[in-house]
Amino acid sequence: MLQRHTEVTTEFRRDECNPITRDVLTRVGDKWTVFTVVVLGGGPKRFNELKRSIDGISQRMLTLTLRTLERDGIVTRSVFPTVPPRVDYALTPLGMTLLRTLKDLHDWVSSNADEITQARAAFDRRSAVQQPL
Repeated sequence: MLQRHTEVTTEFRRDECNPITRDVLTRVGDKWTVFTVVVLGGGPKRFNELKRSIDGISQRMLTLTLRTLERDGIVTRSVFPTVPPRVDYALTPLGMTLLRTLKDLHDWVSSNADEITQARAAFDRRSAVQQPL
């Protein structure tokens, strides 16, 4: 099996791991954030459209996720003066850059899925041999 190597720096300056960096990385690594951003990548959605599109998310979790994404400037919330009020959520330009990053991550997983599957199988075989019966 061919090993692919790329030049990646693994050293972080102390200021690169500040609280905002850790907080945002935690947020964008959250599964509900990923699903919400991906769904909104298809265009503006109402709350219930989002909820129906994200399997397993509760109303409370979607509300919390949207609020945090809005606070971080990734999502906009637009209220229209109708009866009843209509509220749409959409990605901001910053949110679109996150969507592109998530697509790159998805593409990486897809292109390396076979190698990951083989690594998991090898690990599981080693773990099974090491486990006492």
